Amino acid sequence: MKTLRALAALLSYPTADLVEAAPEIRNAIDREAVLPVVQRAALGRLIDELASGDLYDLQERYGLLFDRTRALSLHLFEHVHGESRDRGQAMVDLLKLYEEGGYTPTPCELPDFLPLFLEYASILEPRAAIELIGQPANVIAALRERLAKRSSSYEAVMSALLALSRAKPDQAALAVLRAEPDPEPDDLEALDAAWVEQEVRFGPGTNANDGCAIDGLAERLRAAQRSPEGVAPPLGRRRPAARHPAEGIASPLDPQRAAVPPCHPGSGVAS
Repeated sequence: MKTLRALAALLSYPTADLVEAAPEIRNAIDREAVLPVVQRAALGRLIDELASGDLYDLQERYGLLFDRTRALSLHLFEHVHGESRDRGQAMVDLLKLYEEGGYTPTPCELPDFLPLFLEYASILEPRAAIELIGQPANVIAALRERLAKRSSSYEAVMSALLALSRAKPDQAALAVLRAEPDPEPDDLEALDAAWVEQEVRFGPGTNANDGCAIDGLAERLRAAQRSPEGVAPPLGRRRPAARHPAEGIASPLDPQRAAVPPCHPGSGVAS
């Protein structure tokens, strides 16, 4: 489904290649026409901004939104598991799902990075893709609300995903997500408070799922087995570094290339 690949590209860090591909992204969304007209029009406004904006301004805006505030993290399990022990195993299970589906994500992003998740979904049969993107509906709905509060045109991508999946967010789970701190990127004191390390606890009744009506995505991906030998769970939470442009991407919609930019300095994943 090219629309999902286009949405993955729109949520990626702005580069010169992404800006150049803006007309192709627009055409792919319009040709497939799986989204309602309202959502396509809103995506068109985001594409117009990417096509006409100053690249450095676009990159700064992206970093302030998605790299600086925990509440707008594009890593799905940040919202689902937080500092829970389950997060590492969920990452391993998600990576295994990708590999079994014949998809090899860039090693410079964690597997729960939303653009990677959408790129994987884009290679599935349409029915399976729509079912999959509906599973993190609670997180996507919370991101949409937070982006709308900031009058960000990136809200259009989250609205498009909800419209495409037709998933109805669980109101109890959404209420928990709404209660999380949502500081502005220039409120340094609030940002520091939001990024304070949470205590990692173990044992029954201490994981992030308790009382949170966690997404079907996390429930589906959690496996009983431990991490395969030689595969370690991700490191503890740290502030993500600012992203930097990646060079050499021909087109986000080229089936031979990834829509999500490859490795670049400051991608936030330790080597």
